[in-house]
Formats: sequence, structure tokens, C-alpha cells
Amino acid sequence: MSDFTYDIDGDGVAVITWDAPGKSMNVLTREALELVEGFIDQALSDDAVKGLVLTSGKKDFAGGMDLNVLASIREESGDTPAQGLFDFTMEGHRILRKLERAGMEPKTNKGGKPVAVAINGTCAGIGTEIALACHHRVMTTNPKAKIGLPEIMVGLFPGCGGTTRYVRMVGAVASAPVLLEGKMMEPKKAKGASLVDALADDPLAAAKDWVLNASAADIVKPWDAKGFKLPGGAPYQPAGFMNFVGASAMVNAQTQGAFPAAKALLSAIYEGALVDFDTALKIEARWFTHILMNPSSSAMIRSLFLNKQALEKGAVRPSDIADQNVKKIGVLGAGMMGAGIALVSAQAGIEVVLIDRDQDAADRGKSYAADYADKGIKRGKTTPEQKEAMLAQISATADLNALKGCDLIIEAVFEDPKVKAEMTQKVEAIIPEDCIFASNTSTLPISELAKASARADQFIGIHFFSPVEKMLLVEIIKGKDTGARAVAKALDYVRQIRKTPIVVNDARFFYANRCILPYLNEGLRMITEGVSPALIDNAARQLGFPVGPLQLTDETSIDLGAKIARATKAAMGDAYPDSPADDLIFWMEEQGRLGRKAGKGFFDYDAKGKRVEYWKGLSDQYPPATAQPDLIEVQERLMFAQVLEAVRALEENVLMDIREGDVGAILGWGFAPWSGGPLSWLDIIGTPYAAARCDQLSETYGERFSCPDLLRDMAAKGQSFYRRFDPEKKSA
Repeated sequence: MSDFTYDIDGDGVAVITWDAPGKSMNVLTREALELVEGFIDQALSDDAVKGLVLTSGKKDFAGGMDLNVLASIREESGDTPAQGLFDFTMEGHRILRKLERAGMEPKTNKGGKPVAVAINGTCAGIGTEIALACHHRVMTTNPKAKIGLPEIMVGLFPGCGGTTRYVRMVGAVASAPVLLEGKMMEPKKAKGASLVDALADDPLAAAKDWVLNASAADIVKPWDAKGFKLPGGAPYQPAGFMNFVGASAMVNAQTQGAFPAAKALLSAIYEGALVDFDTALKIEARWFTHILMNPSSSAMIRSLFLNKQALEKGAVRPSDIADQNVKKIGVLGAGMMGAGIALVSAQAGIEVVLIDRDQDAADRGKSYAADYADKGIKRGKTTPEQKEAMLAQISATADLNALKGCDLIIEAVFEDPKVKAEMTQKVEAIIPEDCIFASNTSTLPISELAKASARADQFIGIHFFSPVEKMLLVEIIKGKDTGARAVAKALDYVRQIRKTPIVVNDARFFYANRCILPYLNEGLRMITEGVSPALIDNAARQLGFPVGPLQLTDETSIDLGAKIARATKAAMGDAYPDSPADDLIFWMEEQGRLGRKAGKGFFDYDAKGKRVEYWKGLSDQYPPATAQPDLIEVQERLMFAQVLEAVRALEENVLMDIREGDVGAILGWGFAPWSGGPLSWLDIIGTPYAAARCDQLSETYGERFSCPDLLRDMAAKGQSFYRRFDPEKKSA
């Protein structure tokens, strides 16, 4: 079987059907690209063919390019990888241009055949770029289907003509949500954005009908017609000039200059708008190649596409354990975390028993799901019927006996070992013997909590991030005695609720918080040293972090930070490293400045909870130094504070797979996505430089920056993390 098949119906319409064998979603390969060109040539040269329709044999249209193809081209090209990638990209342009021109005479635009595409489901990436090259795009009316160009989300931009075509269709400003934000749109919105021309319950029939009735004028793209003008104005025209200035400002506001793909995309748009269409395609290919050659692009593709996808498909799941899909889940604690867990579980169709100390508290937890659904109804994301079906999955109660029949329990009660131990024992007396028990703790060691369980092999940590319904990562923690079935159960559950899992061994703060806390503390230390708060937070944002350490401390609450510091100090005793960051946190707590929830923290907030400015009292207590440090110095302190903990976690076998270290960092706390994650970042800057920089930082700022033995050894050998810990070789 081949990826594309060719058939001519009784009306003379050639139908090219995309149905990649053995794959749930169509992705374009080099071989498939050559095959489809052959079918295009066949249709255009056959006088009996009146026109073409492209469609899919799967429930969705296409998921994009097989990104492994780009890696193979780079390797095959030897000493000239850029030339190889550019030539491959231009070959794609040539084939789609052939489809678009469809046999038309170059000068007269006559003699061509109409080409339509029937988009029967979700369509992304190269699938959308192929669709844009067709003369008419018909999409299903199914609201679950989505279409867009999300390449920017994995460090690329649409490089097979999508950028050039879409900007010429709608203009630079109107194209921003699709190109610069990577938004996937449901059919009605896609039609409004001109991604598709028509909607139909039967897209294939509608596409064939259009082909049979299309006029000669219908198949000439605007940019191939005489007198074409860019919508919104070209860069050198008054209106266009303002649009492009605004677009540049918008990109820099959103990315802080940290994401190279966004800047390259804007360059391709601007330069392409100054020339004819075919020259613009060459410019797009040049900038696309430029991004493919940037190590940031490779790192983002690897972490946010390949590694993320592998983890979601069970790359670290115990292979000898049968399917462990959850049928009925018990959630202990109906506070913010418990309510969120109940919500996402019910959305996945799992029966939920939501428990709290009394009925009112349990009902409030269920109302969280109702409120969430109401917001979705207002935005058109869900329906009243879907809301009721989801709420019917949740039973809110104070009766522990309702947990009978559960096959998974997630405990989300108060972060107190005694409270958790008591709840564990009460619940284990009720639930089936084979039920897996999980704790949603964010800091308490799982092995210690498991001591309260009579079934330690069935006890595991499932750490959600807040807010549960928005955060994509779930951290699964193996205790000392946790068995393989518990791990498989946790992984299968995370797959059911459509989140990305990482599995780590038990240790203080696990993996995510172990790396987040040094980031926060380094920012706080700088305050005590006289570094400007604005410099600290902006330095982080210019690295690509969603928020700086001071803002993040306000968001997570200052009293929580104080509580963690006290608990850690009590647990570690004399081994606890005293820190000026603790002094600052305790002082802020004494001032009653507990963060956003209190309406005052490192920032002042208005009555609606909006940040106004940094609190002036902070500079009274910790006056900013006259001479401020270099931006790069601040940024490297913030970066190394985190990445060194990631290395230590790997060194100590807390982190068992480097893919989880990178994916977990980006999804868990927004670690500089352009870098591909902490271990990918070390590969980008090189382990020799990283080790040398550790020595400089530790000499200046202290032992927390001392170089881990693993990193020192890798630096001496000139190794990278993805060479030394190649997950594919490991699994082979």
C-alpha cells in the first residue's frame, strides 16, 4: 500500500486520496511527496480529467510533515546541510506551485484545471499548506475538527508556501493569529479567517461539485492575476508601513526576542511582500532553512514534538503490564486541586467520586466543574448538554463508602503527613485490594507517605500542576516500593486525561519543584544584593520564561514559600543551607505581603487583582545598587540555578530519562521553550563552556553553582547529553 491513491470518478474528477498505511494521522514523507506529484502530472495530462480533488482516507486530513525527514536530509547533506535543506524546501515549493498553476499558460492564465481539497477532519502544518495551494477548500462542519499552521509552537514557521500564500490572502496583520500564534481553528472560525472557502457535511461531494462548476477565473490565484495588491498594503505604502511596524512590535512584545522562529517568520513576510510571488517563495525557503539550521529549532522539535509525543505514547511505560485504563476514580479533597482533578477526569469520561469532610465542601468542589463548563458555553467551546453529561460523571459526597469499586484513588488533602496517613488508612479499609492509591503531594516524599499504606507496591505519587485543567504536565513519582502496575496505572490514567506524563524516582521536591525553587530563590537573592526587581524579572522574560521569579513567587504565594523553607529546614537540620532568600521571604510574610491572593506582595495590585507596579517598600528595605549587573550575568545565574539541579537529578537517578527532564521543564514551569529544555540548553552551549562557567559562578556566588561530577566528566570528554544518554539507543 502507498500513502496516496488515484481514482477517476464517473464525472471525470480525479480524486487523490491520502491514507498513509499503519498511521493514525497522515504525515508527509519524501516518498509520498514524489508519489503525489506523479498523480498530479497524470491528472493534468489526461484530457478525460476535468479537475482534481485531494482528500483523506482517514478521519482527519493531515498532521503535517514527518519531522524526521528534515533530520535525515541534514545528515545526508554532509558538509552542506543548509544547501540540502534549502533544495528540499524548494522542491516542495515547485510541486505545490505545479498544483496551484494546474496546467495554466504562464502569460494568459488559461488552460488550467480546477483543484479542490476536501478537508474531512483536523488539518495542520503541511496539510494546511497543501490546502492553501488548491483553488478551493471545503471543510467538514464537525466542530471537533481543527485547521491551522501551528509550526511556530515547535520552533518553526510554515515553510512550504503557507507563510507566503496566507499573507497574500489576508494581509500581514490578519495573518498574525494563524502564523505567529499557531492557533488551530474550528471550521466556522477558519472560514472567517479565509483558511477555508466553504463548509459542508460531505466535503468530498461538495469539492467535486465545485470542480465540475468552476470557471476559468475561479482557478487563478489573486497573486497570479494582474494588478495584485497585498491586503492591508505593502511595506513601502503608508498603511502597510504602519502594519509592519505594528507587527514587529507585537512579535517582540510576545516573544521578548527569545524565539528565533518568530523573527525569521516576520522577516520572510516583510521581504516577501516586496517582490513577486515566486521570488517570495525563495525568500521563505531561505528563512525556513535559516531556522532549521538554528540549534534552537532542532531542540524545540525534539522536545516539544518528538519527545513529548513519545512520552504520551508510553515510551517509559512498563511493557509487560496489561492495559490499566481507569474506570472509576476517587478524589480525596475537593479543594482547588481536587476539584481540578475531578474536572479533567470527568471530561475524559471517567466516573468520579469527589470526597470532602462534609457535603457542602464536596458540592463546592463539583461546582468548580460546573463553573468551568459555563465559561466554555459562553465561549462556544461546549454545550449545555455536554456540561450535564460531564457533571453526571461526578458524585460529590462526604461518605467514604462511595469509594467502593474505585480502581484509582488520588489523594489531594492538606499537605500534612499525619492527615494524609490517616486518610490513606481509612480509605484502604474500603477500596478494593487491587486499587492503586496515589498522592497529589508536591513536596512530601512518597516513600515516607507510603509507610501508612498496607500496600506500598500500589502506592504512587501523581503530582498535578495548578491550575489542573490548564497545565499540560503530570509528574508521576515512584516510591521505594512502588510496583510496575502502579506506574502503568498512573501513565494510562494520564493518557486518558490527555496530559503529558514524566516518571521520576522519589526524592525531596521530586524533579519539577527541585528545579523551580532554585530559580525563585536566585531571583530573591539578587534582591538582597541590590539588583533591580525589574531587571531580574525582565531578564527572565527575555530568556523566554512566561514570568520572572518575583512575579512567579507572587503567583504561587509568599507564605507557601515560607512554609516550604521552614519544613525543609526542619527536615534537613544542620544540612540545610541558610539563604538570604529565606530572610527576604520571612520578612515579606511578616509584612503581610503574601502575594497576588492577598492583593499585595512584591507587586502592588489594584482592586481587580491586576499588577500595578513593584512595591516601593521593597526598595526601602533592600535599596537597589547604584551599579547594576550585566543582563547576561543575571540571565546565566537564573538559568544555571535550574539546569544544574536538572543535572543533579539525572546524576542521582531521580530523573531516569533525559526526554522527561526537558519536556517536564518546558511544560511544568515554562523553562525557556526555545532551548528545548535544561539538558538541551547545555548541549547548545556545550558542556565544556557550561563546566567552566560553573567554576566562575561558584567562585563569585557560592557553592550552589558548583559543577556536578557528571557535567565535569562530560565536559572533559566533549560529550553532549543527547549523545551520552541517547534514549533511542537505550530502548533499543
